[in-house]
Amino acid sequence: MLFTSYEFLLFLGIVFLLYYIIPRKLQWPFLLLASYLFYFIANPWYLLYIMATTITVYLTAGAIERKKENFKDWYNSQKKQLDREQKKLVKEKEKKKEFHLLLLGLLMNLGLLAVVKYTNFAIANINSVFRLFGGNEISFINIMVPMGISFYTFQSLGYLIDIYYGKYKAEKNPFRFALFVSFFPQLVQGPISRFHDLSKSLFEQHKAEWKTISFGLERILWGFFKKLVIADRILPAVNLIIHNTDTYKGGFVLIGMLFYALELYADFTGGIDITIGTAQTLGIHITENFKRPYFSKNIKEYWKRWHITMGTWFTDYIFYPISVCQPMLKINKFSRKHFGNVIGKRVSVYLSSFVVWFTTGIWHGASWNFIAWGLGNFAVIMISQEFEPLYEKFHKKFHISDRLYYRMFQVIRTVLLMSCLRMFDCYRDVPLTFRMFGSMFADFRISNFSRENLLSLGLTGFDYLILAVGLMILITVSLLQRKGSIREQIAALKTPCRFAIWYGLFLTVLVFGAYGIEYDASQFIYNQF
Repeated sequence: MLFTSYEFLLFLGIVFLLYYIIPRKLQWPFLLLASYLFYFIANPWYLLYIMATTITVYLTAGAIERKKENFKDWYNSQKKQLDREQKKLVKEKEKKKEFHLLLLGLLMNLGLLAVVKYTNFAIANINSVFRLFGGNEISFINIMVPMGISFYTFQSLGYLIDIYYGKYKAEKNPFRFALFVSFFPQLVQGPISRFHDLSKSLFEQHKAEWKTISFGLERILWGFFKKLVIADRILPAVNLIIHNTDTYKGGFVLIGMLFYALELYADFTGGIDITIGTAQTLGIHITENFKRPYFSKNIKEYWKRWHITMGTWFTDYIFYPISVCQPMLKINKFSRKHFGNVIGKRVSVYLSSFVVWFTTGIWHGASWNFIAWGLGNFAVIMISQEFEPLYEKFHKKFHISDRLYYRMFQVIRTVLLMSCLRMFDCYRDVPLTFRMFGSMFADFRISNFSRENLLSLGLTGFDYLILAVGLMILITVSLLQRKGSIREQIAALKTPCRFAIWYGLFLTVLVFGAYGIEYDASQFIYNQF
């Protein structure tokens, strides 16, 4: 069910009304029913997958929790009789048992994710090897990939790992946990919530409050503006450029890169705005997923501002555990001994980062272009990190780090670097991506930016005007957000001003949203993940 469809608006309207009419103690059970209905409407078979994840993670987390409690009771009764070495041994033995349960839960759910999402990718690579040796190829398997499986799987596994580390107690009620996994606004494209954050408001009783509801509706409207007025309007030009590589190369590749950067930002953040706004109308708080990423001065900072919940998930559950695990500590010790401290101290960081970015790439899609995209980010960040001492000397000598023009240069550089890396996402073919990147320099012509050529991309002059105004509004809002919540700032205005702003935005979406044959409502980009 597309967020910008009439069906979703009708569904949300019914959920909203019933949510505040029914007794408050029934609100969270009602949301569970609504979430499962939302998934059922998308495809009834999807329910089997999400229920499998819910049940296996719930049971595994409960088993780990019971083991912890039983061992704690036994240990408290026996510790006076145990010496120091015996205490250490029984704790290690118990930890291994808990780890085996954790491993079982991870393997079951990552195995399910791997089967449905990566089986055909594996077959394609095996067939490539068979073709080299003249062997018979394996037929592809028609496997249904459930909507949002990467998001709810990672969210569930994050919960399971937290239980293993004892960050909080396992949820006893299976239906409450099922709602955490399936809460419909974030089911499609995130954010990837943590249980201790989302549960604070998800299971509470909420009464209808004007400020909360109005702020949620405003956020939804802002998401519609980004999606329909900007992302879907620029989409035809992006598709034309990336699907006609023989015609649109050279300077057109640069145009496509920048157009896609705008489309992806408006599409993804617009969807997250609708998600957060929808939850807020129900009194539920969802973690922010973006913080003005296109104002970042380097790639490392960018990834602290873009898809924040995904980045923190990979950092907390992959980077840190790998970097401090016993095999990595041994590698680190070996490297320091044989290569010195300068190289040795970098090995664990580089290896852990490599795994994180490889995993991030393949999480986005089962194809080599996403892996290349992930490793491209890894390479840029690691190179930049190595040059940091040089940057510091440069800034210290020339005193330009605080100059406005230099900060603008850093921002533009970051946008261009990220746009170059996203070419792997656009063209979906690694050799083709490199060819198109090279054509920007080999076949670059200023004439590519002429009025005639820009109008040949499927957009009219009116479309470009709307996009230019929309971009100015995005930049203005981002700058205003530095002073705090834009909705709080608008709420402080007098009623006629508030009405003019939001009614004007509503009319803008209604009148200038991309509709019609040339602008069919498109699925959100991150729905595929």
